[in-house]
Amino acid sequence: MFLSLSQNTLSKQLIDNTLAYKRMFLPLALLCLIINESTRYIVLGALSDAFLQVTMFVAATLFGYYLLVKRFPKLELSYIATVAPKLEIPFAALLGVLPGCGGAIVVVTQFTKKQASFGSLVAVLIATMGDAAFLLIAAEPKTAIQVLVISFCVATLSGWLVNNLHPSDYLTPKNDLKSKSQCQALPKSISLVSKYFWQSIALPMTIAALLVAFQYDFSERIGQIMLYFAAACCFMIAFLWACSSPGKSYQDVTAEDECDKEDLITKVIQDTHFITSWVVAAFIGYELFMLWSGIDIALFFKNYALFIPLIASLIGLLPGCGPQIIVTTLYLQGIVPFSALIANAISNDGDALFPAIALAPKAALVATLYTTVPSLIVGYLIFLL
Repeated sequence: MFLSLSQNTLSKQLIDNTLAYKRMFLPLALLCLIINESTRYIVLGALSDAFLQVTMFVAATLFGYYLLVKRFPKLELSYIATVAPKLEIPFAALLGVLPGCGGAIVVVTQFTKKQASFGSLVAVLIATMGDAAFLLIAAEPKTAIQVLVISFCVATLSGWLVNNLHPSDYLTPKNDLKSKSQCQALPKSISLVSKYFWQSIALPMTIAALLVAFQYDFSERIGQIMLYFAAACCFMIAFLWACSSPGKSYQDVTAEDECDKEDLITKVIQDTHFITSWVVAAFIGYELFMLWSGIDIALFFKNYALFIPLIASLIGLLPGCGPQIIVTTLYLQGIVPFSALIANAISNDGDALFPAIALAPKAALVATLYTTVPSLIVGYLIFLL
């Protein structure tokens, strides 16, 4: 009886530990879909496309961006507000439009320390597009510029308006709270494997991705070898992303932490893995929906186009960059219109909402609700035009 109880306890712990690794759901689901003959080639094609059309360009964009940003210091908004008060909001918006969530997190932290106004908080949350910006820049740089310019202008105007409606210290935490770092160091074994993996594929697969971008057909030369190899690389990335964190919470799954940020290569690898995994989820989710439902989702959205900016704006209320990457992916696939993309870009707060919720929950709630108003106005204006 004691042995039976021990076995039951051990089994329960094993199940609990397995379920705790929520990120592992993605590679396990991919593996099951690849084993299944009816979905094998759809999944392999989606993995290959995600790797060659997204991953390699995102990695290159991230590397160039982080290399550039590392050379510039972070300014305090309190100094700018003292010297040139009118420039505080535009500067907060400028930090927000920087790809990723780093600039937005800087403003959120300064707001909790009473070094930035509530209008700056609203402005930076409106301006930030999070990690979805890297995806858009890599795929459609001209569209990315349009989105970021519109976001900056809307953020600046909204921030000035909010500061006219509320005092600068509106909803600022009374106590000088210190941010509790929730990041988890990347396991050394995963870090080493990731670096060796990228050292092996970076140059040849960048060349392959460029050739694909210029319409080179590998299947005419080497058959399906490139399809299988690119799909295997993409699956490896999803697996490494799953292993990099237990993914016990919503934040662990939908956002990437800031650990090892001094190590540029590690940061590029982590963020590339994160973006790729969510793009893969969007690609395959769309393909499987089309396969099993028989519904043309693009036609469905066209028939109900009036609600698309609203839906995209509501998705933007979700913290983290994962859901926003899905909206950007749907736009790049031609499924949702530009109005949905811009509504989501203005509404979404990326990873910056997590520290805001932790340090100033009331301010975070009010600020993110404020971001919804301009997102709906701009989204529907573009929709109507």
